[in-house]
Amino acid sequence: MGKNASEMTWLIIPLYNEATVIYDVVSQARQTFSNIVCVNDGSSDNSAVLAQKAGAYVVSHPINLGQGAALQTGITWVLTYTDAEYLVTFDADGQHRPADALRMVKRAEAERLDFVLGTRFADDTHQAGWLKRLVLTTVARISSWRTGMKLTDAHNGLRVLRRSCAARLDITQPRMAHASQIVSELAKMKLPWAEEPVTIDYTDYSRSKGQSLLNGVNILTEMIFGTSER
Repeated sequence: MGKNASEMTWLIIPLYNEATVIYDVVSQARQTFSNIVCVNDGSSDNSAVLAQKAGAYVVSHPINLGQGAALQTGITWVLTYTDAEYLVTFDADGQHRPADALRMVKRAEAERLDFVLGTRFADDTHQAGWLKRLVLTTVARISSWRTGMKLTDAHNGLRVLRRSCAARLDITQPRMAHASQIVSELAKMKLPWAEEPVTIDYTDYSRSKGQSLLNGVNILTEMIFGTSER
Protein backbone atom coordinates (compact mmCIF):
# COMPACT_ATOMS: atom_id res chain seq x y z
CA MET A 1 0.00 0.00 0.00
CA GLY A 2 1.35 3.42 -0.93
CA LYS A 3 1.99 6.19 1.55
CA ASN A 4 -0.57 8.92 2.12
CA ALA A 5 0.21 12.61 1.67
CA SER A 6 1.35 13.23 5.24
CA GLU A 7 3.55 10.11 5.37
CA MET A 8 5.47 11.08 2.25
CA THR A 9 6.10 14.63 3.52
CA TRP A 10 8.69 16.22 5.82
CA LEU A 11 8.23 19.63 7.42
CA ILE A 12 11.33 21.83 7.64
CA ILE A 13 11.15 24.44 10.40
CA PRO A 14 13.92 27.06 10.75
CA LEU A 15 14.30 27.73 14.45
CA TYR A 16 15.84 30.74 16.17
CA ASN A 17 14.95 31.67 19.76
CA GLU A 18 11.34 30.46 19.62
CA ALA A 19 11.25 28.73 23.04
CA THR A 20 7.96 30.46 23.87
CA VAL A 21 6.03 28.68 21.13
CA ILE A 22 8.03 25.94 19.45
CA TYR A 23 6.83 23.05 21.63
CA ASP A 24 3.20 23.84 20.78
CA VAL A 25 3.96 24.50 17.11
CA VAL A 26 5.70 21.13 16.69
CA SER A 27 3.13 19.25 18.78
CA GLN A 28 0.25 20.65 16.75
CA ALA A 29 2.00 20.04 13.43
CA ARG A 30 2.72 16.43 14.39
CA GLN A 31 -0.99 15.78 14.60
CA THR A 32 -0.93 16.12 10.81
CA PHE A 33 2.70 15.43 9.86
CA SER A 34 4.71 12.91 11.85
CA ASN A 35 7.96 13.83 10.09
CA ILE A 36 9.46 17.17 11.15
CA VAL A 37 13.02 18.48 11.24
CA CYS A 38 13.81 21.74 13.02
CA VAL A 39 17.01 23.52 12.08
CA ASN A 40 18.23 25.24 15.23
CA ASP A 41 19.99 28.30 13.82
CA GLY A 42 22.26 29.17 16.73
CA SER A 43 19.49 29.81 19.28
CA SER A 44 20.59 31.14 22.65
CA ASP A 45 17.52 29.73 24.43
CA ASN A 46 16.29 26.14 24.81
CA SER A 47 14.33 26.09 21.56
CA ALA A 48 16.17 23.00 20.31
CA VAL A 49 15.45 21.00 23.47
CA LEU A 50 11.76 21.86 23.36
CA ALA A 51 11.47 21.05 19.66
CA GLN A 52 13.03 17.64 20.29
CA LYS A 53 10.75 16.99 23.27
CA ALA A 54 7.78 17.75 21.04
CA GLY A 55 8.89 15.05 18.62
CA ALA A 56 10.96 16.80 15.96
CA TYR A 57 14.39 15.85 14.74
CA VAL A 58 16.80 18.71 15.40
CA VAL A 59 19.82 19.78 13.36
CA SER A 60 21.86 22.65 14.76
CA HIS A 61 24.02 25.46 13.43
CA PRO A 62 26.68 26.47 15.97
CA ILE A 63 26.02 30.14 15.20
CA ASN A 64 23.14 32.11 13.72
CA LEU A 65 23.40 32.01 9.91
CA GLY A 66 19.94 33.25 8.97
CA GLN A 67 16.69 31.70 7.81
CA GLY A 68 17.85 31.05 4.25
CA ALA A 69 20.83 29.04 5.47
CA ALA A 70 18.60 27.14 7.91
CA LEU A 71 16.20 26.21 5.11
CA GLN A 72 19.03 24.98 2.91
CA THR A 73 20.40 22.89 5.78
CA GLY A 74 16.95 21.40 6.34
CA ILE A 75 16.45 20.64 2.65
CA THR A 76 19.85 18.98 2.40
CA TRP A 77 19.18 16.92 5.54
CA VAL A 78 15.80 15.67 4.32
CA LEU A 79 17.16 14.79 0.87
CA THR A 80 20.13 12.98 2.40
CA TYR A 81 18.49 11.04 5.22
CA THR A 82 14.89 10.42 4.15
CA ASP A 83 12.92 9.24 1.14
CA ALA A 84 10.44 12.13 1.38
CA GLU A 85 8.57 12.90 -1.81
CA TYR A 86 7.50 16.35 -0.59
CA LEU A 87 9.26 18.95 1.54
CA VAL A 88 7.32 21.72 3.27
CA THR A 89 8.92 24.92 4.58
CA PHE A 90 7.05 25.95 7.72
CA ASP A 91 7.55 28.84 10.15
CA ALA A 92 8.35 28.31 13.84
CA ASP A 93 6.27 31.17 15.25
CA GLY A 94 2.81 29.66 14.94
CA GLN A 95 1.63 31.66 11.93
CA HIS A 96 1.17 28.66 9.61
CA ARG A 97 -1.57 26.05 9.74
CA PRO A 98 -0.72 22.35 9.22
CA ALA A 99 -4.08 21.85 7.50
CA ASP A 100 -3.07 24.37 4.85
CA ALA A 101 0.22 22.56 4.32
CA LEU A 102 -1.54 19.21 3.94
CA ARG A 103 -3.97 20.65 1.42
CA MET A 104 -1.03 22.03 -0.58
CA VAL A 105 0.70 18.63 -0.59
CA LYS A 106 -2.50 16.92 -1.73
CA ARG A 107 -2.90 19.47 -4.51
CA ALA A 108 0.70 18.95 -5.66
CA GLU A 109 0.05 15.21 -5.75
CA ALA A 110 -3.32 15.41 -7.48
CA GLU A 111 -2.27 17.96 -10.10
CA ARG A 112 1.31 16.68 -10.50
CA LEU A 113 2.79 20.01 -9.50
CA ASP A 114 6.45 20.40 -8.65
CA PHE A 115 5.87 23.20 -6.18
CA VAL A 116 2.99 25.01 -4.50
CA LEU A 117 3.39 28.42 -2.91
CA GLY A 118 1.10 29.71 -0.19
CA THR A 119 -0.62 33.05 -0.65
CA ARG A 120 -2.36 35.08 2.05
CA PHE A 121 -3.74 37.54 -0.49
CA ALA A 122 -6.01 35.37 -2.63
CA ASP A 123 -9.01 37.23 -1.19
CA ASP A 124 -9.80 39.89 1.42
CA THR A 125 -9.98 37.55 4.43
CA HIS A 126 -6.29 37.98 5.35
CA GLN A 127 -5.28 39.41 8.72
CA ALA A 128 -2.51 41.67 7.42
CA GLY A 129 -2.76 45.42 7.95
CA TRP A 130 -3.03 47.70 4.93
CA LEU A 131 0.62 48.82 5.08
CA LYS A 132 1.97 45.29 5.37
CA ARG A 133 -0.25 44.22 2.49
CA LEU A 134 0.95 47.17 0.38
CA VAL A 135 4.61 46.29 0.96
CA LEU A 136 4.20 42.55 0.39
CA THR A 137 1.99 42.87 -2.69
CA THR A 138 4.47 45.34 -4.15
CA VAL A 139 7.22 42.77 -3.57
CA ALA A 140 5.01 40.19 -5.32
CA ARG A 141 4.49 42.47 -8.32
CA ILE A 142 8.22 43.07 -8.67
CA SER A 143 8.89 39.34 -8.34
CA SER A 144 6.23 38.61 -10.96
CA TRP A 145 7.78 41.13 -13.33
CA ARG A 146 11.29 39.76 -12.81
CA THR A 147 10.44 36.07 -13.02
CA GLY A 148 7.39 35.85 -15.28
CA MET A 149 5.49 34.00 -12.53
CA LYS A 150 2.12 35.53 -11.70
CA LEU A 151 2.37 35.86 -7.92
CA THR A 152 0.14 37.47 -5.33
CA ASP A 153 2.38 36.75 -2.32
CA ALA A 154 6.06 36.20 -3.10
CA HIS A 155 7.27 36.07 0.51
CA ASN A 156 5.01 33.54 2.14
CA GLY A 157 7.11 31.05 4.11
CA LEU A 158 4.69 28.15 3.55
CA ARG A 159 5.85 26.23 0.49
CA VAL A 160 5.58 22.68 -0.82
CA LEU A 161 8.43 21.35 -2.93
CA ARG A 162 8.52 18.03 -4.73
CA ARG A 163 11.75 16.16 -3.96
CA SER A 164 13.17 16.53 -7.47
CA CYS A 165 12.46 20.27 -7.37
CA ALA A 166 13.99 20.76 -3.91
CA ALA A 167 17.14 18.99 -5.05
CA ARG A 168 17.72 21.71 -7.64
CA LEU A 169 17.53 24.57 -5.14
CA ASP A 170 20.71 26.18 -3.87
CA ILE A 171 19.81 28.88 -1.36
CA THR A 172 22.77 31.20 -0.94
CA GLN A 173 20.98 34.25 0.46
CA PRO A 174 21.11 33.54 4.20
CA ARG A 175 18.64 36.01 5.64
CA MET A 176 15.25 37.35 4.56
CA ALA A 177 16.29 37.92 0.93
CA HIS A 178 16.32 34.12 0.54
CA ALA A 179 12.60 34.23 -0.29
CA SER A 180 13.25 36.30 -3.41
CA GLN A 181 16.03 33.94 -4.41
CA ILE A 182 13.82 30.87 -3.97
CA VAL A 183 11.17 32.39 -6.25
CA SER A 184 13.84 33.34 -8.80
CA GLU A 185 15.34 29.84 -8.84
CA LEU A 186 11.96 28.13 -9.05
CA ALA A 187 10.99 30.34 -11.98
CA LYS A 188 14.11 29.31 -13.88
CA MET A 189 13.15 25.64 -13.55
CA LYS A 190 9.97 26.22 -15.61
CA LEU A 191 8.10 23.47 -13.77
CA PRO A 192 4.33 23.12 -13.18
CA TRP A 193 3.29 25.04 -10.07
CA ALA A 194 0.43 26.86 -8.38
CA GLU A 195 -0.41 29.30 -5.61
CA GLU A 196 -2.71 28.04 -2.86
CA PRO A 197 -4.73 30.29 -0.52
CA VAL A 198 -3.57 29.91 3.09
CA THR A 199 -4.23 31.67 6.37
CA ILE A 200 -1.45 33.46 8.25
CA ASP A 201 -2.34 33.70 11.93
CA TYR A 202 -0.84 36.91 13.28
CA THR A 203 -0.72 36.00 16.98
CA ASP A 204 0.13 38.34 19.83
CA TYR A 205 3.47 36.55 19.99
CA SER A 206 4.34 37.04 16.33
CA ARG A 207 3.20 40.65 16.45
CA SER A 208 5.31 41.26 19.56
CA LYS A 209 8.45 40.43 17.60
CA GLY A 210 7.63 43.38 15.35
CA GLN A 211 9.77 42.17 12.45
CA SER A 212 7.43 41.32 9.59
CA LEU A 213 6.82 44.81 8.21
CA LEU A 214 10.44 45.87 8.64
CA ASN A 215 11.58 42.72 6.85
CA GLY A 216 9.17 43.48 4.04
CA VAL A 217 10.53 47.01 3.67
CA ASN A 218 14.11 45.69 3.69
CA ILE A 219 13.26 43.09 1.06
CA LEU A 220 11.57 45.70 -1.11
CA THR A 221 14.61 47.97 -0.84
CA GLU A 222 16.94 45.12 -1.76
CA MET A 223 14.82 44.21 -4.77
CA ILE A 224 14.65 47.79 -6.05
CA PHE A 225 18.40 48.25 -5.75
CA GLY A 226 19.17 44.76 -6.99
CA THR A 227 21.05 43.51 -3.93
CA SER A 228 18.89 40.48 -3.19
CA GLU A 229 20.04 38.50 -6.22
CA ARG A 230 23.25 36.54 -6.47
